Amino acid sequence: MAEEKSHPPASADPTDVARVFAEIALRSKHLIETRLADQVRHAGEEPTDELGVGKAFSELAGRLMSDPFKLAEMSMRMWQDYFTLWQSTVLKASGGEAQATAEPGKSDNRFKSELWQNNLVFDYIKQSYLIAAQNIQKSVSEVDGLDPKTASKVKFFTRQYIDALAPTNFVLTNPEVLKATIETGGKNLLDGLNNLLQDLDRGDGKLAISMTDPKAFKMGENVASTPGKVVFQNELMQLIQYQPTTSEVCKTPLLIVPPWINKYYILDLRAKNSFIRFALDQGITVFVISWVNPDEKHVGKTFDDYLLEGPRAALDVIEKATGEHEINLIGYCLGGTLSASLLAWLAARGERRAKSVTFFTTMIDFSEPGELGVFVDEAAVDGLEKKMAERGYLEGSDMASTFNMLRANDLIWSFVVNNYLLGKEPFPFDLLYWNSDATRMPAKMHTFYLRNMYLNNKLREPCGITLAGEPIDLTKIDIPAYFISTIEDHIAPWKSTYLGAKLLNSPVRFTLGGSGHIAGIVNPPSANKYWYWTNDKLCDTADEWLATAEKHPGSWWTNWSAWIAGFGGGKVPARIPGAGLKVIEDAPGSYASMRLDAPPPTKENKAKPRVPSRKKGG
Repeated sequence: MAEEKSHPPASADPTDVARVFAEIALRSKHLIETRLADQVRHAGEEPTDELGVGKAFSELAGRLMSDPFKLAEMSMRMWQDYFTLWQSTVLKASGGEAQATAEPGKSDNRFKSELWQNNLVFDYIKQSYLIAAQNIQKSVSEVDGLDPKTASKVKFFTRQYIDALAPTNFVLTNPEVLKATIETGGKNLLDGLNNLLQDLDRGDGKLAISMTDPKAFKMGENVASTPGKVVFQNELMQLIQYQPTTSEVCKTPLLIVPPWINKYYILDLRAKNSFIRFALDQGITVFVISWVNPDEKHVGKTFDDYLLEGPRAALDVIEKATGEHEINLIGYCLGGTLSASLLAWLAARGERRAKSVTFFTTMIDFSEPGELGVFVDEAAVDGLEKKMAERGYLEGSDMASTFNMLRANDLIWSFVVNNYLLGKEPFPFDLLYWNSDATRMPAKMHTFYLRNMYLNNKLREPCGITLAGEPIDLTKIDIPAYFISTIEDHIAPWKSTYLGAKLLNSPVRFTLGGSGHIAGIVNPPSANKYWYWTNDKLCDTADEWLATAEKHPGSWWTNWSAWIAGFGGGKVPARIPGAGLKVIEDAPGSYASMRLDAPPPTKENKAKPRVPSRKKGG
């Protein structure tokens, strides 16, 4: 790092260092006690491979060894790249110029520091890693004879392995960490160890990485702050009606059904990026379901219960509040899957309760589930069922870990570097505050969803499943539908959502947004970000649709608002939340406010020793 200005090691404040050591000692003692108790509890249990990772890589090894010429070709290709890198490095060392042998992708933020470009040694380390990563990924993707499920597992977990071994994740091979260590006299590593122990302590021995400063946010004030009232609640949900922002509103109200895998307020983070506030500003009466964060009281809840006690119950409450028998409906992700199920259930009963439906990144045909499919096969679901049987629900941290692995560099390793190697506090970020707000899944409901939809794809089959006594046939849905999906979505791949759009017997408008599952949806017009595609035709395939689609700059929200205006039903005076209904409490309500920052309450839980909280900057 000759180009960098050298700094003498900083002399740390002895009082501050003593405080940090005291915290480390206390947290270490509690962590050791927790792990010992856990080992005693699980003594004699054999390790399991519920996801079949070991089996998948055994098959990969067998295929590789059966074709030694192919294996030699792969090895030779990688060594040729290394030879090219060595030549270019020698040329640079002698004062010449040379093109990079390997470059990180545009979205790869790990090597953004100029230290990775300007320092010869670290530029070599970076490129050496990228050569290995690219060749390993290319090699496993070229192996013939693996079934699609096994191939997907191999590719996914190979990427996890490669990401974990990045030079950015280690002290001696990350120039930013080395620089910070020199400048602080090693205090960054001491603070990082304290941060690590605090996260392990918070997760009861499991690493619960802090992604943001939770103290920087308060629900109802700087997140989930759009004014509204909880006007109804049952065991599974609270129904929020929002304060209008216009003097007149559309006659037809809007119900938003979020997924119960996450909290609803992703659509109401701040005023400037709140979809709920945007809908209110369009003169729409907005109702939103806020799902409960289930615990042992909800063990028996099923998918049927989520349908009946969720959007079905909301329909009657909304009719009582507004006098309207029909609504416009929005479902987000799993909430969209439930909304489609509701509409088919109503159709089977001869009831028409919606004028239109909008699906945010929603799969109703699960034949192409994307990378989440890696976690869902017969063995994995069997293992998950046994795990859920112990408590009656899936712990929120388990689900959060799965989703974080889909974007490990952004949602895991970047925080490892920031929190543990650089010893910094996580940056206050509303989206990550929401992302860390994990929710549980009742066992019966979650098993039904995984087996009938992800595993067996029964929802797409006419009468393939029965809900609350009615056979579900999606082809019976004939109301106008708007699908918004996103081109980089790893959770609900857009080509899979497109297959679902083809199932309905409806006039369908399919729209494709930029970015991913969250950022592509939470994209207000004022941000002037990304783009979206539209096409008046619903072509036979997703590729045909995109090839003939028109690309527009900015947010899809304006396109949707023009579409939904056609189902407004005229204007009426603005409706005040709670008119004709008993107001229970202010939005966001108590269901949304309950966070899983601590283990779920059980009789066996004992009080944990109080540990001094770490201070900003120390």
